[in-house]
Amino acid sequence: MRLPDFEAWAMFAAVVEHRSFTDAAKALSVSKATVSKAVSRLEQHLDTSLFSRTSRRLALTESGKRLADHAARILAEGQAAEEAARDETAELSGTVRLGAPMTFGLLRIAPLIAEFTNLNPLIDIDLHLSDARIDLVEMGLDATIRIAEMPDSSLRARRLADVNMHVVASPAYLAERGRPAHPSDLSGHDCLCYSNVSTPDVWRFSGPGQQNVAVKVRARLTVNSGEAMLPALRAGVGVARLPDFIVGKDLASGELEEFLADWRPTPLGIHLVTPPSRLRPTRVDALLDFIAQHHGC
Repeated sequence: MRLPDFEAWAMFAAVVEHRSFTDAAKALSVSKATVSKAVSRLEQHLDTSLFSRTSRRLALTESGKRLADHAARILAEGQAAEEAARDETAELSGTVRLGAPMTFGLLRIAPLIAEFTNLNPLIDIDLHLSDARIDLVEMGLDATIRIAEMPDSSLRARRLADVNMHVVASPAYLAERGRPAHPSDLSGHDCLCYSNVSTPDVWRFSGPGQQNVAVKVRARLTVNSGEAMLPALRAGVGVARLPDFIVGKDLASGELEEFLADWRPTPLGIHLVTPPSRLRPTRVDALLDFIAQHHGC
């Protein structure tokens, strides 16, 4: 039986993570030629191309995308095995690459990162904030935080808490346009929609008697950041559905008002999402456990 070329798989994973043969070579402390030969060796053995290479861009082929998770798992399990063999009293060190939604990351995660790095001076954090749905493997992330209902997938998701959604508008808007009493009334209103979902202009609600209602709304403004809706909301442009951590202060101050309280949008879950393998470097587990214990959601 021929053993898998574990070195080539690990180097392929490093190129995917760093999105560069040069950067992968630096991270592995080997020459670029060594990395290139290892990936070429793997491609020849698999009889398929893993990367589409041009002078300006390095991109995974379809085969590369399908195999990247397996490669990342091989590399992560090797790293985890080495760390498990070390003295348990050794200080945690290395880099953790974490993704998070923009506003939630700024308000809730960044303060935790500051506290964690003070407690763990040998761990470096690479924090990537974006409201777009990102690919962990393609971005080279150890983990990411997602606020969504998680579909079945090969990824591992650890649910931290629920985030309640609120339907809100300014008092001036409601005084002028009226206060909707049923979700269907929203079809006659101007709405502010979040674009990073599959159907931004279809709003779903659960109400009394376990009724479920879907309403197609008029998108007066569509943006890819919930926080970016706040100025328009305060100015009376329209109605929006937003989570606690974005509208909580405005609701408390009275600058925005909630309505349709009996017709709640489905609560979203805050999840810590990681690649499929249970084995991770201990520094990654340390950060994820710290977030889970202190997220304060």
